[in-house]
Amino acid sequence: MATEIVVPRLGWSMDEGTFVEWLKADGEQVNAGDMLFVLEGEKAAQEVESFDAGLLYIPAESPRAGDTVLVSQVLGFLLEEGETPPEYKPADAPVSSVLDEPNVTPPQLDKSEKSSINRAGRRNIASPRARRKAKELGIRLDGVSGTGRNGRIRERDIVAAAENGVVKPAGTASSAVIAPTQSGTLKPLTNVRRITAQRMQASAQQTVPVTLHTKFNAKGLIAYRDSLKSSGMTPSYNDIIIKLAANLLRECPELNACWTAEGVYVYDQINIAFAVATDNGLLAPVINQVDKLMLDDVAEYSTELIEDARAGRLGEDQLTGGTFTVSSLGTFGVDHFTPVINLPQSGILGIGRIVAEPLVEAGEVIAGQTMSLSLTFDHQVLDGAPAAHWLQKLVHALTSPREHIS
Repeated sequence: MATEIVVPRLGWSMDEGTFVEWLKADGEQVNAGDMLFVLEGEKAAQEVESFDAGLLYIPAESPRAGDTVLVSQVLGFLLEEGETPPEYKPADAPVSSVLDEPNVTPPQLDKSEKSSINRAGRRNIASPRARRKAKELGIRLDGVSGTGRNGRIRERDIVAAAENGVVKPAGTASSAVIAPTQSGTLKPLTNVRRITAQRMQASAQQTVPVTLHTKFNAKGLIAYRDSLKSSGMTPSYNDIIIKLAANLLRECPELNACWTAEGVYVYDQINIAFAVATDNGLLAPVINQVDKLMLDDVAEYSTELIEDARAGRLGEDQLTGGTFTVSSLGTFGVDHFTPVINLPQSGILGIGRIVAEPLVEAGEVIAGQTMSLSLTFDHQVLDGAPAAHWLQKLVHALTSPREHIS
C-alpha cells in the first residue's frame, strides 16, 4: 500500500512552508531514516527524515523548488515494488489563505460594515477559531491585522489585538502599506524575511520599548579574554557577555520575562537567544540554561550554533524557547544602536564595538579602550530605574569578569 509523503509541522505556529528540494530521485529506493527532502519553515531550512521505506514516486504535479506548501499537504508517495501509484490531487493554490473556513451564507451587513469592507478592497480572511475568539471577545475583524499568509487572521492575532488594545473602531479604514511611486524591482519574500517582518511588527505593537545606552572601560574584559587564549577554545567577547548577563538576570527577573494581559510572566529558565546574520536573513539560535553552564560550554554551543545557522542546518527547536536576547553589531564598527525586543521577551542587549579612545583615570588622561552597550526593555514589564541598575551591574561585572564568572 502506498505511503503518503506529507509536509510536517516544524514549529508550533507553522501553517505553511517553502519546499526546497528532494534529496532522493524519482524511483529511487528510500529507507527508514533516510533524509528525503528539504523544507524551509518559519526560520530555517531543515532536512526531513523518512520514517518509512519504499520506492519514491514524485508526481509531475507535485510542488517544485520555491513553491509554498501547507502542513499535511501530500508531496509524493513511497511505493512497493511494482505497485501502481495512487491518484495525486494537487493542493489548490488559494487553499492556504482560506484554509478550514466554513462554507456559510454571507451575513447581511449594514451600511457601515459594507463601506468598511469596500474601502479595504476585500473581506477579512480569518480562520474559524479566529472568528470564534473574535465573537467571544467582541472584536471586529476589520480592526485586526492578520499575520497569516495573504493577511489571514489567526486566533493569536485576535488575542494579541485584545491584549494590547490595538483593535480599530468600526468603520475606520484598515492600515495599508503605501505603494511604491517610482519604477523598481520587487524582490519576493523568503520565509525568514517574512517571519522577521511579522515579528518586528508584532514587537512594535505589543511592547513599549525604551533603550538605555552606556559605555565602559573594556581593559578588564580584554585582559580576561587574553588570559584564556592559552586554554582550549577561546570564548568570544559575546560569549563572555552572554554568560555574565545570564548570571545577573536572576537579580532582575523582569528582564527574563514577558508581558501578558494577566500580568508579568517570569520564566523559570534563563535561555539566551543571540542574533546571527546569515545569507538567508537574521536568525536567533538559543542556548538553554546559560546561568548553569560553564563559560567553555557557552563558547562551544555558540560556535556550533553559528556554524549550523550559516550552513542552514538549524532545526526549529534550536530557534525557540529564548527568554532574553543578545545582539552584536560591534564587528561592523557600530557603537550604539536600538535593538528590537524579540517576543515573547521583555529585554534585549545590544553589543557595540571596542574602540580606542582617551580615558580619565585618577585625574589623568590615558589611552584606553571602551565598549558600548544598549539595553532595550519593555516599559510595561519594568521601569527605567531597575533596568538601568541591572545594566550598571553588568558593566561592573564586565570590568572584572574573572570575579563574576562561575
